[in-house]
Amino acid sequence: MKRTLFFIMGLVCTIASGQNINDVLRFSSEDLQGTARFQAMGGAFGALGGDLSSLNVNPAGSAVFKFSQFAITGGVYDRDNDAFFGNSLVNSEVNSSELNQAGGVFVYKSNNSPWKRLALAVNYDLAQNFDNQFRAIGNTSQGIDNYFLNYAQGVPFGPIQIQNGELIEDAYLDIGASLGFPDQQAFLGYQAGLIAPVDNTADNSAYVSNAAYSNVTQDYLQSTNGYNGKFTVNFAGQYEENLFVGASVNFHSVLYERLTSLIETGYDADSRIQRTTFDNFLRTQGEGFSFSLGAIAKVNQSLRLGASYQSPIWYRLLDDFSQRIETNAPETNELSFIDFNIVNLYPEYRIKTPSKFTGSAAIIFGPQGLLSFDYSYQDMSQAELRPTSDPSFASENDFIASQLKPVNTYRIGGEYRIERVSLRGGYRFEESPYEDETIMGNLEGFSAGIGYSWGPNRLDLAFARTERDVNELFYESEIIGNSTDITRINSNISLGYTLKF
Repeated sequence: MKRTLFFIMGLVCTIASGQNINDVLRFSSEDLQGTARFQAMGGAFGALGGDLSSLNVNPAGSAVFKFSQFAITGGVYDRDNDAFFGNSLVNSEVNSSELNQAGGVFVYKSNNSPWKRLALAVNYDLAQNFDNQFRAIGNTSQGIDNYFLNYAQGVPFGPIQIQNGELIEDAYLDIGASLGFPDQQAFLGYQAGLIAPVDNTADNSAYVSNAAYSNVTQDYLQSTNGYNGKFTVNFAGQYEENLFVGASVNFHSVLYERLTSLIETGYDADSRIQRTTFDNFLRTQGEGFSFSLGAIAKVNQSLRLGASYQSPIWYRLLDDFSQRIETNAPETNELSFIDFNIVNLYPEYRIKTPSKFTGSAAIIFGPQGLLSFDYSYQDMSQAELRPTSDPSFASENDFIASQLKPVNTYRIGGEYRIERVSLRGGYRFEESPYEDETIMGNLEGFSAGIGYSWGPNRLDLAFARTERDVNELFYESEIIGNSTDITRINSNISLGYTLKF
C-alpha cells in the first residue's frame, strides 16, 4: 500500500517550487473582474465611484453612493489558447463559472456637518481566476533527458543512490531535503533510466544520456486552477459638496495549482529509452495584505478628477511540490512509488508586489451618460521575493529587476442611459511587464454591457474579452529551452444584481 509522505525541504530552491519571476507576475496583477457594470465599462471608475468594484481603483468611490445597497455578480469564463510548437498549432479551451463579486455599502447622511456623507463598505472581488489550460504538441531536438543531465552534471553519484534498507520514496525526499533540488532531479533521472553515470564510483560527477534521438515528439499539457480572492473593508466620506476621500484595507486569499504533463516519444529504434512520461504538480497557498488611499474632486457639474494609491501587497505563501516519472527502462521496478502522494514541502516565503498609482478623469453628461478615463502606473521591476537575505531570492530579485519594467495601463469607459436602460462599453490596454516583449506582449481588451433598473433593483449584463501573446517555458528552470508561443484569448460573461435600500 502506498504511503502519503511529506518532507520539508531544508534548502529553499526557486527552481523547484516556482518561487521566481513568474510568481511575482502572477500575484502582482489583477484581472478585470468585479461587478458587471464595472467590467462593461473597462474598469474605468477612478473618478466615478458609485460601484462596489470601483473601490479596487479608488477607495473614495464609496462616498459617491447616495443610497445603501447590496450587489452580487457571477460570471462564466472561457479561456482559449492557441499554442504553436514545433511547426504545430494546438487549440485548447477551458470553461468555468465563478462568483465575481459580493458586497454592500452603508451610507450615512448628515445635514449638520461639513461631512455631508459617510460610507462603510465591505466587498469581495475575484481579483484573479487561475483556471486555464494549454496543450503543445511538436517535434524538438531538446529531449527531456537534457533537463536531468543539466541538473546532474557536477552531482556526486554516491549520495544520490538508494542506501541499504531505504525505500525509494524515502530516498527521493531525503535527497531533496538534505542535498537540494538539483540532486533530487539527478536521482529521479537516474532511477528512471534516462541518464547514467560515466562510471559507477561514488565520487563520479559526470553523466550521459541513455536516450538516442535526433528529434523527439513531445506532447505537453499545462493545467492551472485556483483563485486570488480580495476582501475589502472600506471607509469614505464626502466633505462639503465637491470632495470625496476614502481608504481601504484589503485581505487577499490565494490558492494556485499547476499540473504539467509531458509524454515524449520518437526515439531512435536502438535507443534504450523509447517512451517517457514526466508529471509535476505545484500547489501554492497563502494570504496577503494591502491598503489603498484615494480622493475624487468635483471640478464642476461635468468634470470629475480622481487620484489613488494602492500599496504593495505583502503575501505570505507556502508551496508543496510533487512529481512522477515513467519510462520503459527504469533502474528499479519501484519507481512508481514516487508519485503525487510523495510531497515536498517548502518553508514559508514572501512576495512584495509593486505599489500602483492611478489618475482618473470623468465627464458627466447630465442624466444621459458619462465618459471616463483611468491611467495607472506600476513599476514591476520593484517586485521582490523575500526574505531578501536568502541567496536564491537575492539572485532572482536581481533577475527580476533586470527583466521587468514599469507597466502603464489605460482604461476608457462610457455609459449612455435611455430611461431605465443603460448601454455601456469599455476599452483596456496594458503594457507588457517585460523589457523583452517577445516573452509577454501587451494586453488589449474590449467590453460591452447593458443594465436595466426598476424601482430599487438593477440587473447588469457584461461581456469582456482580452487578448495577449506569451512565450511559455515548459519548465521554469530555464535549463531545458523548449517553449511554446501562445495567443491567449480570455472572455467572460457576467450577470449582476443590485438592490438599493
